[in-house]
Amino acid sequence: MDVVRFSKEIRRNTLRCLHSQGSGHVGGSLSIVDLLAVLYSKHMHVDPADPKMEDRDKLVLSKGHAGPALYATLALKGFFPMEWLDTLNKLGTRLPSHVNINLTPGVDMTAGSLGQGLSCACGLAIADKLKGIDRYVYVITGEGELQEGQIWEAAMLAADKKLDNMIVFVDSNKMQIDGLTRDVMDVEDIAAKFEAFGFATQRVDGHDHEALDRAICLAKEDHCGKPHCIVMDTIKGKGVSFYETMGAGVHSTTVTDEQYALALKELE
Repeated sequence: MDVVRFSKEIRRNTLRCLHSQGSGHVGGSLSIVDLLAVLYSKHMHVDPADPKMEDRDKLVLSKGHAGPALYATLALKGFFPMEWLDTLNKLGTRLPSHVNINLTPGVDMTAGSLGQGLSCACGLAIADKLKGIDRYVYVITGEGELQEGQIWEAAMLAADKKLDNMIVFVDSNKMQIDGLTRDVMDVEDIAAKFEAFGFATQRVDGHDHEALDRAICLAKEDHCGKPHCIVMDTIKGKGVSFYETMGAGVHSTTVTDEQYALALKELE
């Protein structure tokens, strides 16, 4: 499946997952779909038949509330049955609201409170350095998370330990639960901040598959002894017109039968 079709299928099945619950984190799930499509079609060294293989690349979804997008991706790749997508957050589910390494095949790190994922990723990347394992740790954060001090403590550690086996993606969709990020607490210039902390940085259109692919390739080729940060300019609710125009209200919203049908029609 080509990456354009793959991204549409991830969006369709992300909405299937959220529709099963009737609501959820629509906006931030849809804004990272194109990155997931590029990672899992071109870059992630993984094996659905062996989710715990020793030399697999690892993904830390620090913005864990975007789990439905990762669940849809993993299901489409064959890590677990598609029918699991209909059980989001239900009693006995293997797909909780925030991702959990102990419940879902293909999930490499549990997501707790926002801001913790980068610290976890640093630990994974340091362990790989110590063990001499050649693989990448990818991290997806949201820009609202950057308001947490723990992010910057982890950034200092990553630079100090020269974690060039780690690539951090910032989903800069300009919104968070309480409104526009610039109005809650402005975090720009994100790339400049990470660069000041010792990262090699790039900024790309987070919905341009070719630009994302080039940025990841460049980060992997650039053996500079620095961790990498790719800031992605994205749209919350991307791919479905009425979600794209909802503003910050799309952070967590409904997926009714009518909305689901309209969205699937747009994603044909």
